[in-house]
Amino acid sequence: MRVRDENKKAIVCEKAMEMIVAKGFDGLSMQKLAKAAGVSPATIYIYFKSREDLLNQLFNDAHHTFSDVALNGFDTSLSLENGLWLQWKNRLRFITKYPVQFNFCEQFRSCCKVNHSDVKILEFKETMQQFVDNAVKRGEMKKMEPELFWSMAYGPFYSLVKFHLQQKSITDTKFILTDAKMKTVFRMVLKGFKP
Repeated sequence: MRVRDENKKAIVCEKAMEMIVAKGFDGLSMQKLAKAAGVSPATIYIYFKSREDLLNQLFNDAHHTFSDVALNGFDTSLSLENGLWLQWKNRLRFITKYPVQFNFCEQFRSCCKVNHSDVKILEFKETMQQFVDNAVKRGEMKKMEPELFWSMAYGPFYSLVKFHLQQKSITDTKFILTDAKMKTVFRMVLKGFKP
């Protein structure tokens, strides 16, 4: 009987995420992963039923960490301004503290090969939906489709983050995201939500 070793599982997960971020999903094979993690390929299957199961569990774990950071101090009754600003700050904290997990999540969301049916992010979505519903009820914004809200609320933020991570602007000069720069864009985003 095979014995589960949580340290080995953690190493497998860490190496898998690093490989995916560096080489994409096509760069991850169980053989390569086993070698990078210093385990046999059979060991990986003690913890994961399949490659897809591994990927879904990795995403669920990374998203759980993201949720913990993003919802730190957050309450659905916060005003649109205070709640959204806290989301920007918390999301930036997650990205800077867990860059590999952030990049993995971004790749996972855009990869059509991954089975999203085992992904568990419903609680986070419901929390954010309640926050938006409360903002609409208070007249801070008009009702809109979730995709429109996300694009307006977070699209500019993630664009700034991308420039920051690359440390390069579109004019090929160095770009560092500061609180002041983020606040400038945030104020414009808030104006766009005014009913």
